[in-house]
Amino acid sequence: MARLIAIYRRPKDPAAFDAYYFGTHVPLAKTVPGLLRYEVNEGAAAAPMTPGGVHLVAILHFASKADLDKALASPEGKATARDLSNFADGGVELLMMDVKTI
Repeated sequence: MARLIAIYRRPKDPAAFDAYYFGTHVPLAKTVPGLLRYEVNEGAAAAPMTPGGVHLVAILHFASKADLDKALASPEGKATARDLSNFADGGVELLMMDVKTI
């Protein structure tokens, strides 16, 4: 299993961010090939090192790191990445990793 985790920092206008994110970005991201599951936080996201600085965390699930890499290289993945500049004015950190259950 592999994950892409997007940590969105507090935007200038949270309501505008949410409207664009859920109305435009999520439907675009759901077209990425190989995406198995898409999760976001419900309610506030807490970050002890930067209190109040995280607005939203998204976790995208893929079968493998190879599938994640292929997804990002696809036209849909590239379009989704380009879309970040349309709404993530607070900044976004992307983490990609293989995962294992322990």
